[in-house]
Amino acid sequence: MTPAKHFKTYSEQVELLRARGMRVEGESRAEHLLARLNYYRLSGYWYPMRRFPQGDGPALDEFQPGASFELVVQLYEFDERLRHGVFTELDRVEMAIRAMLGHELGRLDPLIHLKPDRLGPKALQLGRSGRTVHATWLRKYESKLETSQEDFVIHHRVNYRGEMPIWAAVEIMDWGMLSYLYEMAPQTARDKIASRCALTGPQLQSWLRSLNVLRNLAAHHARMFNRVYGMQPKLNNDQRLAPMRDVMNRAFGQLTLIQYLHRQLDLSPAVELPAVMRSYPHNEMVPFSRTGAPAGWSDVELWAT
Repeated sequence: MTPAKHFKTYSEQVELLRARGMRVEGESRAEHLLARLNYYRLSGYWYPMRRFPQGDGPALDEFQPGASFELVVQLYEFDERLRHGVFTELDRVEMAIRAMLGHELGRLDPLIHLKPDRLGPKALQLGRSGRTVHATWLRKYESKLETSQEDFVIHHRVNYRGEMPIWAAVEIMDWGMLSYLYEMAPQTARDKIASRCALTGPQLQSWLRSLNVLRNLAAHHARMFNRVYGMQPKLNNDQRLAPMRDVMNRAFGQLTLIQYLHRQLDLSPAVELPAVMRSYPHNEMVPFSRTGAPAGWSDVELWAT
């Protein structure tokens, strides 16, 4: 096995980058950024700048001509803006889904989330743990309920034995819990919510899963712009989505889901993400196409501002 790497000070890390061919101007600033951001976090942004052997093979421990620490920082700062933009824009999507889910399920039964027999067939399916999907979900819900210090939760705990109607209960659920609750919902409720988005129930379900992954990446400060996404949502026949069908596994395709929902549900003018994308540090070494954006992306209907 390869022995563990030796510890290196920030100054030694700068010298290592220089020795491998990266241009680093302003040593003290570079050391400060390495101390604040971590060498291995930044390595994801300089990886495309490394040299690769002809044919298949791992990247070499040397950089292409023109690689610079300044470009690495610019790419990181772009990705940081992107994470913040995604988190903000997804917050509005989450609020909308939460409100619709609470309303449509409440119409059927105020306590439907506690009654798996009133939900759809997904609720009674067995998971890997041997418990039903609903039983696993309910454990997470009860844990949230027990630890919450929100005033409305305390009110229901004192006055109603903790039993909250679904339109209040959705307020303590995170995106993952909402997504699973949507999957467990009766078909009538699923269809009503999906129709607001001009999607079918299975299509919206796949979108919620994809956006949950996107939100988790943003929340955990993961690299977003230059990534291949494993979750590929099911698209409808809306022609506004047609230009993105071949790039749904790239950042631009995933971001388009947010643009679509903001416009379809009238959540905002949908200008935040286009503004972030226009701030990309254009360069030849790590081109803008790494985001998956097609040529003329800013004129595509869902992205035009």
